[in-house]
Amino acid sequence: MAGGEAAADGGRTGRRIRWPLRGQAVAGAFAAAGRRVLDLVLPPTCLACDAIVGQEATLCPSCWEQMPFLAPPWCERLGLPFAYDLGPGALSPQAIARPPAFDRLRAVAAYEGPARVLVSRLKYYDRPAMAAAMGQWMARAGSELLAPREEEAGPPVIVPVPLHRLRLWSRRYNQSGLLAREMGRALGLTVAPQALVRRKRTRQQVGLDAAARARNVSGAFSVTPQGLMTISGRRVVLVDDVYTTGATVGAATRALLREGATAVDVMVFAHAGADTPLG
Repeated sequence: MAGGEAAADGGRTGRRIRWPLRGQAVAGAFAAAGRRVLDLVLPPTCLACDAIVGQEATLCPSCWEQMPFLAPPWCERLGLPFAYDLGPGALSPQAIARPPAFDRLRAVAAYEGPARVLVSRLKYYDRPAMAAAMGQWMARAGSELLAPREEEAGPPVIVPVPLHRLRLWSRRYNQSGLLAREMGRALGLTVAPQALVRRKRTRQQVGLDAAARARNVSGAFSVTPQGLMTISGRRVVLVDDVYTTGATVGAATRALLREGATAVDVMVFAHAGADTPLG
């Protein structure tokens, strides 16, 4: 019979069923059963401590309680938390003493406790799948940055901080690129992973003081021809995994502004130095 149909009652009434749909239902049932078996054999675990949890890509209650999430009131420029509300546009002493090249920075959490563990696992322990949950948290925490401003014709473009090609080869993925991709998926925004290139093979920033970090990344970034077409006349949200002294995102911001970005905001997962509210 045409269309994969067959009589449901031996052809007496002409009632028919669609076997392809039935096949899809059976396949779906088998897939669901397979997932249940897999959960029994390999149950989902906490992203930070590996305790068994009820669903994938989440934290256990203990780690969730310890997660140092950031929330207003905070410094308008650096996103550092205040102990009490100082009013709109309030700036921290750090932002006043050394104004950053970017406009605003926001983070999901302070760089301590479970947040530090998550960054380390994503970055150094071959756990790229963690970026899905972390990127979605960043999309929510960065909603202020990711929404179009009144004077803008459209939303910003998301650009990840790139790795040097040799480091990318050894690590196999750019953690900032994965986070940016998940943010773009969550909000339906343009992600430009090739907009920036790290043309200078810099040392690892870990262990360097602020001055050494700044020297290390000076002139390290440039905008690609493809990136020039994407960022020109647009506001950019620059994405990285962690903010420490600001040397890396500062160098990347200056490269973007030189090539025509109208402004640069920064979104990171974790913010070092944001563990204690100011004031």
